[in-house]
Amino acid sequence: MDLMKNKLKSIVLLAALSLNGLVAQTYDYPFRNPDLPLDVRVQDIISRLTLEEKVQLMKHAAPAVPRLGIPAYNWWNEALHGVARTKEKVTVFPQAIGMAATFDPEALQKMGDMTSSEGRALFNEDLREGKTGDIYRGLTYWTPNINIFRDPRWGRGQETYGEDPYLTAKMGSAIVHGLEGNDSHYLKAVACAKHYAVHSGPEHNRHSYDARVSMFDLWDTYLPAFRELVTKAKVHGVMCAYNRLEGQPCCGNNELLQDILRNQWKFTGYVTSDCWAVSDFAQYHKTHSNDTEAVADAVLSGTDLECGNLYQKLQQGVEKGLISEKDINVSLARLFEIQFKLGMYDPADRVPYAAIGREVIESDAHKKHAYEMAQKSMVLLKNNKNILPLNASKIKRIALIGPNMDNGSTQLANYFGTPSEIITPYKSLKKRLGSTIQIDTLTGVGIVQKLEGAPSFAQVAAQAKKADIIIFVGGISADYEGEAGDAGAAGYGGFASGDRTTMKLPPVQTELMKELKKTGRPLILVNMSGSVMSFDWESRNADAILQAWYGGQAAGDAIADVLFGDYNPAGRMPLTTYMNDEDLPDFEDYSMANRTYRYFKGDVRYPFGYGLSYTTFAYQPLSNASVVKTGESIQVTTTVTNTGKRDGDEVVQLYVSHPQNGNTRVPLRALKGFKRIHLNKGESQIVTFTLSPEELALVDDKGNLVQKEGPVELYIGGGQPYKSEGSFGELKIEGEPYVVY
Repeated sequence: MDLMKNKLKSIVLLAALSLNGLVAQTYDYPFRNPDLPLDVRVQDIISRLTLEEKVQLMKHAAPAVPRLGIPAYNWWNEALHGVARTKEKVTVFPQAIGMAATFDPEALQKMGDMTSSEGRALFNEDLREGKTGDIYRGLTYWTPNINIFRDPRWGRGQETYGEDPYLTAKMGSAIVHGLEGNDSHYLKAVACAKHYAVHSGPEHNRHSYDARVSMFDLWDTYLPAFRELVTKAKVHGVMCAYNRLEGQPCCGNNELLQDILRNQWKFTGYVTSDCWAVSDFAQYHKTHSNDTEAVADAVLSGTDLECGNLYQKLQQGVEKGLISEKDINVSLARLFEIQFKLGMYDPADRVPYAAIGREVIESDAHKKHAYEMAQKSMVLLKNNKNILPLNASKIKRIALIGPNMDNGSTQLANYFGTPSEIITPYKSLKKRLGSTIQIDTLTGVGIVQKLEGAPSFAQVAAQAKKADIIIFVGGISADYEGEAGDAGAAGYGGFASGDRTTMKLPPVQTELMKELKKTGRPLILVNMSGSVMSFDWESRNADAILQAWYGGQAAGDAIADVLFGDYNPAGRMPLTTYMNDEDLPDFEDYSMANRTYRYFKGDVRYPFGYGLSYTTFAYQPLSNASVVKTGESIQVTTTVTNTGKRDGDEVVQLYVSHPQNGNTRVPLRALKGFKRIHLNKGESQIVTFTLSPEELALVDDKGNLVQKEGPVELYIGGGQPYKSEGSFGELKIEGEPYVVY
C-alpha cells in the first residue's frame, strides 16, 4: 500500500460551476489546487519533500524537483532602477539616488510598476517555456536598498534614497507598492528591503566589519525605514547584511531577525542572506567554528534563504542535532508562500499578471516615464546671474567638453539593465541644435586621468575659446564608486574598493576647468555622480552647476531640457554637500554625531533639500492649532504661490525641531513631510500636512519612540529654513508621554 502511495499521485476533484453545468477539475497534488487555503497548500508540498530536497530549495539557485513537478527557480534578481542584468533590452530609469532627488513617491511607485511589468513579461515567457531556473529572470527582486547614506564617501550610497530616514522610508515604500502590485491575492513581483541592518560602508571590509551603534542611533536613524517598509508597506522580502552588529553577524542576529523583525514588527515574509554572507560567519567574522554550525545558526536566527552554496550543509546540521527538520520547515514554508503568491503553481488564467507580454518592454509609456523622472531628478545648484536657461537664438557655437559628455555607460550607474538607446548630452544637443548651432566636442580629459596622446589642456582651452559658451560634463561613474569588486578604480587616487576617499571632483577635471575658466567664456558644469562633490573651486568659479546624477537612458535629453529652459528644474538634494573632507568623521565611525543635516552643526555648501528653480515661490503663514495632545495628530497648512514668470514644480518640505525636550540627543531638525506640486506662473495651491504622534515623537536613549510635552518648531518651505523662502510656526505638545513603540 505504501509503495502504491509513493507511485500514485493524489487526485483532487474541484467542482466548478460553468455555463454547461458542473465541470470536474483534477489536480495531481493538493498543493496544485488554487482553491485550497494557502497554508494547506504549503504544508502539502513540504510534506512530500525529502530533507535533502528541502535544504537544496533553500538556496538561491533552487533546483527542480521533477517527481513533484516543482520547477527550478533562481531567487536572485535585481530591479534597482529597471529590470537589471538581463540579456533583454529593457527600460532604464535614473539611479536610485537620482530618483530620490525627485522627492516624488508617486513617480517612483509608477516606475516600480513599470519595472515589474517588464520583469513579468520576461518571467511569463520563461514559465511557459520551462526556463525558470536562470539567474536574473525571476520575480524576487532584491531591491530597494534603504540603508542610510550616512557618509558621502560610501560607493553604494548611489543605490539608496539618501541620508534621511523619513525620505528613505517614503521613497522605499513607494517602490515596494509599485513592484508588488495591488491584487488582494497575488503578488506582481516581490520587493526586498536591504541591507538589514546598520550597513553603509566601508566596502573593503564589509565581510568582517562589526558595526557598533548606540540604541538611540539604531532606532533614530538606521531602523526607521526598515520598520516602515515592513509594518506599513508590507514588503515581502528582507535581506540581511554582510556585517556584524554588536558582535553578531546580521544574518545570524537574533535581535534583528527574531526579536525586532518577527516579534515586534510581525514580519511574515522571507529573509535572504546577502550573497555568500553566511560564508563569512566562519571565514571572516570568526563567530562560528565551521560552516555547518554557521548555516544552522543562520536558519534558527531567521535567514530562510541563502544566496550562496552552503545550505546543503543543513542536512549535516540535522544529523548532528544542531537544528531540526521542523525548524527547516518553518523557513521553507515562507519561501513556498512567496512562490504561491506569485502564482507559480496556479493556472495562468487565475493569475492576473500572467497575461503581461513583451509589448510592455520598452513601451512608449515606459520610455516617457524614464525621461520624465530624469527631468525631475535634475538639481540646479548654482545659477550665477541667471545664466541659465540658455537662449539658443543667441548662441552660435558651443564647446561641449568632459569625460561624460557622450559616455552612455556612466548614465546607467550600477545594477543596471541595457536599453535599446542611451541618449547622452552630446546626442541630445546634436539632435536638437546641430542644424543651427555649431557643437565642438572635446573630451579633453578622462574621469581620473589625462588622456594619452590627447591635446594639452591649454590646447583644449584655446579651441573652447572659439565658442560662445562652454559646457563641461564631468563627474565620475560606477567604475569609480559602487560595490566592492564591481567598481574597478582601486589604485587611482581618491577611490578605494568602490568607496571614495575624498569628496573632491577628480583633480584632473578641476585642472582642465581652470584652464577653461581663463578663456573668459561662461563655464557651465554638469556633474554626473551617485554621491556629492564638495565643489570647492567649482562653486566659486563655474557660472552654473547642474547635478545630473546617473540619469538613466534619457539623461541627455533631461540635461539639455534644463540647460535650454524646456524644463524648469525642481530636483532637491537628498544629501548634504559638506564644505570639505575635514568636516567628515572617520568613515568607520557609525555614530550619527555631526553626520547628515540632522546632526551636522557646521556650514555646508548645499544643504539637504536644496535646489534652485527658474521661477520663485512664496509661502503664506502656517495655519494650524497651537496645541496638540499627546497621542493625537494635527494638520499644518500653507498656501504656496508661483510668483515668478515661469511655470514649474516646487518641492514643499516640512521640517520639525524640538528645542527643549529633556532628551540628551535630538535632531537639529528633521523632515516630516514633503509634496512635489506643479504651479503655473501666478497660480496658488493649498498644501496640508498631517503630523501624527509618530512624526512628533523622539527616540529616547533606550530606543523607544515617545511623544512628550514641550514646544515644537515647524517650518514649511522649498528647502531647509536657512536656505529657502518659507514660513515658520510653533506648536505645543501637552499631556502624558505617549509611547508610539
